[in-house]
Amino acid sequence: MNFWEYLGSRHQQLLTDAYQHASAVFQCMVVATLIGVLIGVVTYRSEWAGTVATTTTSTILTIPSLAMIGLLVPVVGLGVPPTVIALTLYGLLPVVRNAIVGLRGVDPSLVDAAKGIGMSRVTRLTRVELPLAWPPILTGIRVSTQMLMGIAAIAAYASGPGLGNVIFRGLASLGSKNAINQVLAGTLGIIILALLFDAAYVLIGRLTIPRGIRA
Repeated sequence: MNFWEYLGSRHQQLLTDAYQHASAVFQCMVVATLIGVLIGVVTYRSEWAGTVATTTTSTILTIPSLAMIGLLVPVVGLGVPPTVIALTLYGLLPVVRNAIVGLRGVDPSLVDAAKGIGMSRVTRLTRVELPLAWPPILTGIRVSTQMLMGIAAIAAYASGPGLGNVIFRGLASLGSKNAINQVLAGTLGIIILALLFDAAYVLIGRLTIPRGIRA
């Protein structure tokens, strides 16, 4: 059976695995973005706090993904929980770092002007600072998503969802007639999902970032 025949006979299962993979990455990125931006908001005014935040999230990223998931399994069990926790933790660094950089890069005169017209601290943050910091934050989200696409495949080690299961099945049966087809299908599926997500982020950027800021 060649690769195209394999895709034709397994397309339904591959589509299901691809949907689960994309869903897991998307949901974890939503959580990582909310947590990461919140950390950035809390820490960007202090050099010390910002350094602690970026150093901590950098340290998390140095833990091998297989080790991270393996350590989580005895605590939260197999399946979705270790996948969600691991992906969320791995997705934090680019978001936290870019949120801090973006918020620190806002022109102080604009913040002072907003303060001068009576805006509260929360209103200045939500209507002035975060919108101006959005371009670097979105870049951080894009970087995190690309990382998580690959890391999510390791979740199959703990019975997690996604295309990693196809790859692991192929690796476990190397020498059989469909082993290479399985590995190739899972790998190409992840690449295609990563490209689709990145294209979506480009579109979001064009819709949400004013042309002057993009330039």
